[in-house]
Amino acid sequence: MDEPSPGYRGRMSPSPSSDTAATRTFSVWAPTPDRVRLHLDGELHEMRETDGWWSVDVAAADGARYGFVLDDDDAVIPDPRSPRQPDGVHEPSAVFDVDRTAWTDDGWTGRPLAGGVLYELHIGTFTPEGTFDAAIDKLDHLVDLGITFVEVMPVNGFNGTHNWGYDGVLWYTVHEGYGGPAGLQRFVDACHARGLAVALDVVYNHLGPSGNYLEKFGPYLAEGANSWGRTVNVAESGSDVVRRYIVDNALRWFDEFHIDALRLDAVHALADTTAVHILEQLAVETESLSAHVGRPLSLVAESDLNDPTLITPRAGGGYGLTAQWDDDVHHAVHAAVSGERQGYFGDFGSMSCLATTLSHGFFHAGTFSSFRGRVHGRPVDPRVLPASSLVAYTTTHDQVGNRAIGDRPGHYLTTGQQAVKAALILLSPFTPMLFMGEEFDASSPFQFFTSHPEPELGKATAEGRKAEFASHGWDSDDIPDPQDPATFERSKLNWSEVTEGKHARLLEIYRSLLALRAERPEFTDPWLTNVRVDHDEDERWIVVHRRRVGTPGRGTALVCNLSDAPVTVPVGGTPVLWSSESTSDRTGSSTTVPGHSFVVLT
Repeated sequence: MDEPSPGYRGRMSPSPSSDTAATRTFSVWAPTPDRVRLHLDGELHEMRETDGWWSVDVAAADGARYGFVLDDDDAVIPDPRSPRQPDGVHEPSAVFDVDRTAWTDDGWTGRPLAGGVLYELHIGTFTPEGTFDAAIDKLDHLVDLGITFVEVMPVNGFNGTHNWGYDGVLWYTVHEGYGGPAGLQRFVDACHARGLAVALDVVYNHLGPSGNYLEKFGPYLAEGANSWGRTVNVAESGSDVVRRYIVDNALRWFDEFHIDALRLDAVHALADTTAVHILEQLAVETESLSAHVGRPLSLVAESDLNDPTLITPRAGGGYGLTAQWDDDVHHAVHAAVSGERQGYFGDFGSMSCLATTLSHGFFHAGTFSSFRGRVHGRPVDPRVLPASSLVAYTTTHDQVGNRAIGDRPGHYLTTGQQAVKAALILLSPFTPMLFMGEEFDASSPFQFFTSHPEPELGKATAEGRKAEFASHGWDSDDIPDPQDPATFERSKLNWSEVTEGKHARLLEIYRSLLALRAERPEFTDPWLTNVRVDHDEDERWIVVHRRRVGTPGRGTALVCNLSDAPVTVPVGGTPVLWSSESTSDRTGSSTTVPGHSFVVLT
């Protein structure tokens, strides 16, 4: 049986007082070494072993530094389940218990993902200070905007001072520079006080390049590899305990930190060949915890597979996750509006592609993908799966940060084009998600940044980044150095722009779109069977019809003109929201829409 570390003990027994040295059980799974000792505040304590687990009972106060000494090596290694790393991922862990008396969210009953609106942000660049406490000061902006879920990019322990978060090596801790675990608790509590749910991005498919000591303890890694390094062992010998390491981590965020949803990074890189996939196991145990705590707990997968099995209920033979990211919607909208066709945008861009994707969820659904050179995906059954189980977006951290220079859509699109993209996503039947700053056309880029202290690792990261984009025709001198502190600083939002010119104009459009989504039930109706799409390939207009359930003949039409010239669209109605004023003909049967604009008709 997988036993909890000191940091997870609060789930099972009352937390010791932070002011006194209470007796604690320190335990660690370490089947590889023959001897394990606890190093606690400079003293060594022999540990006893049972079935690969080593444990010892020792008095320790909150903040006490500890780690493990394996065999005859004098090195003190952090706890794999370390609750806090105040001095970095290579240094000893610190005893920490979440202060359950500090919560003020007793009345929080949670939010279902369906009907919600997500807002993805990076703590380090969301504010100039780059901390949880500073982020709290911006939460009212999100409430006014119409956001219901704040999605935080990974905050687990990584080496260095700043990072996207996907180089994490200590999954149970919280990066100290953001405010550590106590800072995360304050942030979640503040979100709940404002009616905002919190989604946390977690990475279970790989570990970062610096600070990973797990293999010294046991078989945490498998023989295979993915794009980011060795795969995590979820199916080979010893994987039972590793799977518990993953599942317990997820449950800890839900239980101890009151997190409402987890975004599961790149689940297609989890190499699981067992009869019960790790995602299904996680879904089952999350559902059990949800029943216990009395609030919805959501699991959202990032997947490159276009496979609805992930979100199909277990009763229907699926894994039972709440939702998954839908890159096809992004690609279809972005390519149609921007005209970009490079790389994986190659199959996208036509109005027919956009219409298909908006009405079916996936474009590649058992169809040939030229980017992959093979048939890709499986169709979504619109009678069974709600479109709310697909998360859609105009952009994400990936779709900005993994561009060569980290340029946002506002760097190459007009305000009108951005408004059209926003309307197509925010008034879609999918669960919409924004990326920080897009709502006010932030001028700051979001670039790929790292702070590896090891010179050789930093050099390899920078050279690899430049070589990657040079192979696609970019001048290597134009590629930002991820190790340059200026790259990180450039990526911080400039909040002074919010009230200025085009920034304020786009922000008002976003607010109006989200207010309309909240006001009219057809926009949160998740069933694709109530969606009909018309389009014209040559004139480049598209109309998304949304039927109001239970009210025959009523509904709305979102009319978008993706060309730069006015077009007359054969649909009439009363305008209720527009980015540029449209006109109707005398019969009310058609509407003229200016270039790069939208109008909503009832």
